[in-house]
Amino acid sequence: MTKPLEIRWHGRGGQGVVTASRILAEALLREGKYFQAFPEYGPERMGAPVKAYNRVSSTPINIHSGVTNPEIVVVVDPTLFGAVNVLEGLGNDGIIVANFPEPPAKLRELLGFTTGTVVTVDASSISREILGRVVVNTPMLGTLCRVFQEVRIDTVLEAVRSQFGEKLRPEVIEKNLTCLKRAHEEAQVG
Repeated sequence: MTKPLEIRWHGRGGQGVVTASRILAEALLREGKYFQAFPEYGPERMGAPVKAYNRVSSTPINIHSGVTNPEIVVVVDPTLFGAVNVLEGLGNDGIIVANFPEPPAKLRELLGFTTGTVVTVDASSISREILGRVVVNTPMLGTLCRVFQEVRIDTVLEAVRSQFGEKLRPEVIEKNLTCLKRAHEEAQVG
């Protein structure tokens, strides 16, 4: 990599966007990559729009500013489409990874994103079915792994186990891992 690859996550407070970026950072660390992970909060309240960021590189990262031109944008809450400009700074060859129940072509049309790659998955339904409630950060990590070649899905699974190890019961951790794997399999790339 000549410059760090940058990822911007969009979600709402309480949806685990910051946790997802931290899990990705831990996975990158396990694979010997250089990385950064940091949040950006607006009003700190449940349901308010939240952004989190990752940078990854094979060499040390000397940038210490916000991410303005990401290569990948991950949208965990489909209600943000139209409410927030998720395409801001994303190049024509960028990648959008979204919790969206329709095929990539439908999201491409909705956003007017005529180039680049669009990846969709119904992470809300997957998590509702497996966890009994909508918690989409782990399914979205699995979806991201479909197009993000800097980390292996097995390493992300290990990082989830590590991050959730003391916080959640073992059966809940396993359900999160199932959500991640299923979203990885069901993600549609277009």
